[in-house]
Amino acid sequence: MNNNPSQHSYDTLSEAVDDLIKRGYTTDFLLQEEKECLLSKDNSLELPPENFTIDEVYRFEGLSDPADESIVFAISSPTYNIKGLVINSFGADFGYRSSKLVEHLHRHIK
Repeated sequence: MNNNPSQHSYDTLSEAVDDLIKRGYTTDFLLQEEKECLLSKDNSLELPPENFTIDEVYRFEGLSDPADESIVFAISSPTYNIKGLVINSFGADFGYRSSKLVEHLHRHIK
């Protein structure tokens, strides 16, 4: 499911990730809630919320259980000249933790 009519449309998580990588989103980012930043495994770069923008967001429901969801965030940082992806997978029992980083990411989900 895409949240913006100008975005691409994907049927699966892997289709979205493959296309986003082709479009330059090549860095894998991990949520580091303890530090309130995104962490790049490729070069140990830490990005606080004020240093990146969320360009696109795609949400996918699980095939066997619609409560299982995956969300792909296409992230860019002009400051560091880097583009990448944050993939967040969770089920119905996932509790949204309150942190500035998670709030920053999830306010872009409609």
